[in-house]
Amino acid sequence: MTTHPPVPGARPPADPDAELRHTPEPERAAGIPAVVSSADVVLRRAGPRGLRELARVNQFDGFDCPSCAWADPEDERSIAEFCENGAKAVADAADRHRADADFFAGHAVEDLLGHTDRWLNDAGRLTTPMVRREGATHLEPIAWEDAEQLVAQHLAATTPDRAVFYTSGRASNEAAFLYQLWARTLGTNNLPDCSNMCHESTGTALSPTVGVGKGTVHLHDLERADVVVVLGQNPGTNAPRMLTALQQCVDGGGTIVAVNPMKEVGLSRFVNPQDFKRPTRLRKALTEGTELASEHLQVRIGGDLALLTGVQKALLDLDGGVDETFVDTFVDGLDELRAHLAAQPWEPLEEASGIDRDRMQWLAELVSTTNRVVWCWAMGITQHEHAVGTIRQLANLALLRGSLGVEGGGLCPVRGHSNVQGDRTVGIWDRPTDDLLDRLEVGIGNGFAPPREHGHDVVSSIEAAVRGEVDVLVALGGNLLQAAPDTDATAAALGEVPLAVHIATKLNRGHLLTGRTALLLPCLSRTEEDVTQHGPQFVTVESSMGVVSRSVGRMRPASRDLRSEPRIVAGLAAASVGPTTPVPWLELAEDHD
Repeated sequence: MTTHPPVPGARPPADPDAELRHTPEPERAAGIPAVVSSADVVLRRAGPRGLRELARVNQFDGFDCPSCAWADPEDERSIAEFCENGAKAVADAADRHRADADFFAGHAVEDLLGHTDRWLNDAGRLTTPMVRREGATHLEPIAWEDAEQLVAQHLAATTPDRAVFYTSGRASNEAAFLYQLWARTLGTNNLPDCSNMCHESTGTALSPTVGVGKGTVHLHDLERADVVVVLGQNPGTNAPRMLTALQQCVDGGGTIVAVNPMKEVGLSRFVNPQDFKRPTRLRKALTEGTELASEHLQVRIGGDLALLTGVQKALLDLDGGVDETFVDTFVDGLDELRAHLAAQPWEPLEEASGIDRDRMQWLAELVSTTNRVVWCWAMGITQHEHAVGTIRQLANLALLRGSLGVEGGGLCPVRGHSNVQGDRTVGIWDRPTDDLLDRLEVGIGNGFAPPREHGHDVVSSIEAAVRGEVDVLVALGGNLLQAAPDTDATAAALGEVPLAVHIATKLNRGHLLTGRTALLLPCLSRTEEDVTQHGPQFVTVESSMGVVSRSVGRMRPASRDLRSEPRIVAGLAAASVGPTTPVPWLELAEDHD
């Protein structure tokens, strides 16, 4: 996608309260300061009820944390099964402030665009459906039924290929399933989602390599691994609960290797807040914490592919470096790999990676001693130009050592959004396989025939909108404006769409940069109760490790006018596809079972 000229309002103004600060690098991550910081954020935004909700995060009878997709312990869970990011997510959901009809009446769209993104978020929870009609200066209230009919009218006036359905990874499996079903009932696979911008390369690399585009480990595998290699990831910032699993690995005698251009504090020394209630660990928690990564390979930016190539080259030269039995039984292409690696001189690999040959051979020797090796990676790997090739080399290393299908070994892509993997599982995909579509066709029945032509991903959706080829954009959560790779191009795209529909809990800048007409539909957060005529409802989500769990909100909704995501999608679908559809939209939304 080419760079687009600046679009007025697309970028926030400078924050007058922001102050550039430089603080010394901390010696330890987490610990009591993290607990205090979390409690402070929640109390300021949500009050005491926010603290009450924290006690339910990731519990068996609670709700799944919307801050990330890290897996929950399968048996015993701590009383505080969350991190600072989770606390912020709870504080956002339980925010006492309200962006209601009076708020929008007092602020023109142009005025709102003049504020910072933090200010927009701090306006509070959305409470009622709002519409900005063509030429209007303000958003104004609209009834749910009128909003549904407005969407139905716009969809009826265009063709399915000119409608785009974007999804955030926070949407539940139930909402996402109905959402993709709506799009395909209309006749399009234009289903871009946030995974297009994070782990798309993971699925592309792993599907033809190991047969599935997901990880191959469970949480206990990290705890029982002999070696864990963490590439392109800062768990202390982006998945802090992962540090507990890494601590258990170290406690069990495992070795953690960090591959990163920067040395991250979280992987250097970790103070687990749970240790303060364990007499045997209290002294360590108070003094030094746990050293996690005992080795740090300071790879050059984008040099991971060269590093992994060198490690494989060294591994093949070691006696016993390859698990011959596993490879002979399960793996194809070893001869081709040998030929490829033999043609790679050491010097270019050292230059590209920034790691010398001796260190590559050291890592090869380390992993050659065991098949209990877990390879972890995140967007420091997936967002590079050579991401697919790099991840295939990670898979190659796991295959060479027989690290798949064994306890304590495997591949561990660490996802960001809390249900981005689940959304793909239930069908959110612009390039669905024939197998997925065949299963949908049989499962829905009654003449349902999903479209077979591939649709738009995020980038091609933006490019199509800039060309004037998108008439309706529906966004199920997320912040497309800031998540997409070119903010100004995305803003220009939003400005060209005749109808933009945003399903959200809070206001963001992307909701305000609209073409002719915009709808803002407020939904329940994951923390809030969803009660229908069939009683309390629950939703499900899937973790990075393929575990599907139940999530039940119990907090009183921020407004009586809020609807659940499944109910909003079902209402829009029922209004736009008509009564002849084989899908009982509203019945499904009323009873998730």
